[in-house]
Amino acid sequence: MSLPPRLFDRSLLAHRLDRAAGGFTQAHFLRERAVEDLIETLSAINRQFDVALDMAARDGAFGRAIAGTPVADKIDMLIEGELSERLSAQQSGSARLVMDEEALPFGDDSLNLVVNALGLHTVNDLPGVLVQVRRALKPDGLFIGSLFGGETLTELRACLMEAELEVRGGYGPRIAPFAESPDLIDLLKRTGFSMPVVDSDRVSVSYEHPLRLMADLRLMGESNILLKRPRKGLNRAILEKASALYFGRHADAEGRITATFEIITLSGWKAHDSQQKPLRPGSAKMRLADALGVKEGKL
Repeated sequence: MSLPPRLFDRSLLAHRLDRAAGGFTQAHFLRERAVEDLIETLSAINRQFDVALDMAARDGAFGRAIAGTPVADKIDMLIEGELSERLSAQQSGSARLVMDEEALPFGDDSLNLVVNALGLHTVNDLPGVLVQVRRALKPDGLFIGSLFGGETLTELRACLMEAELEVRGGYGPRIAPFAESPDLIDLLKRTGFSMPVVDSDRVSVSYEHPLRLMADLRLMGESNILLKRPRKGLNRAILEKASALYFGRHADAEGRITATFEIITLSGWKAHDSQQKPLRPGSAKMRLADALGVKEGKL
């Protein structure tokens, strides 16, 4: 059986997260937004979770956000897992574990809840990661995760590509591909989750300059980690051309540019006998026309 393709340099990701450790305080607004979406989903669920795992804890935003809230009362123990050892060492309060989302160090049926805020778009084998999560969950356990979707950074991607083509006569991948919502629903089903749900949150962020946007991406640890990333960096000519294109196409009345981020939140349950199941085709005991109180006619 062939192995899934490797798109990302995970060791470089760990290095970038280490480098970005001090930057989360300035550029953590998207992560906060993603965490809010996860907490909103959890708030509506009347369930106690004995052992919960935050797969991509980063700066511990999820643990801080639930502190003192009803969601925290639902979680007996929170484990914060993180690829970056430096970031893990800075946190306290919850159990910390240096781990890779691509190789979960948990046995089958060992967790009640798994969350992942904006850590799934940099894994090489997303189906494999979801299968590992499902196996680690106890029956009737819940997974809630988020990742950047296909509309993310469409403006920057197009401007960089066009600018590099004009200056160098060719271009290399500067921004990773992102998943689409319909594909993720199918993926949750294929990896064995029950009652899958996918929601999309489109966020528009205003910047004074494209270079400020690119600086924020570095502070977030979201700069290019593609294995086949170009070895040549972006020179001044490319950046100036890309900035001019960006201002020309995406500037508002005040001269600020807009950057789009799509945050997709997905959730699913590990199967359990107590969960509702769809009826088998042909098993209905009442006709639709009778239920609606109408007469059945011919077309």
